[in-house]
Amino acid sequence: MSLVFVYGTLKRGGSNYSHLAGQKFLGEARTAPGFRLYELDSYPGMIAFSNDRTGVTGEVWSVDADCLAQLDLLEGIAEGLYRRERVPLLAPFIGQNVEAYLYARSIEGRRDLGSTWA
Repeated sequence: MSLVFVYGTLKRGGSNYSHLAGQKFLGEARTAPGFRLYELDSYPGMIAFSNDRTGVTGEVWSVDADCLAQLDLLEGIAEGLYRRERVPLLAPFIGQNVEAYLYARSIEGRRDLGSTWA
């Protein structure tokens, strides 16, 4: 099992939430400071942002290997759209090995969404 932090369409009630069917929701979470969300099209992208002081809100899920492979496809890992990396989270997930999908392309001209995507 792998722990994944989701912050956009994969969150409960989001348009891609069905991709987490059968997986275990562990709780709401926030990254440590240093991350921001940007509006891409109909979804957000999280990037490392050294000047951020609040972090990004989302959820942590425990997913099996098949689900993780499907999420990698959805997030366009092979195409270089996103990359999956370990991210530091605040309590109660401090020190746990949690990964998130970070946007891997330019955010030039994209709207800064701050810490939360509705």
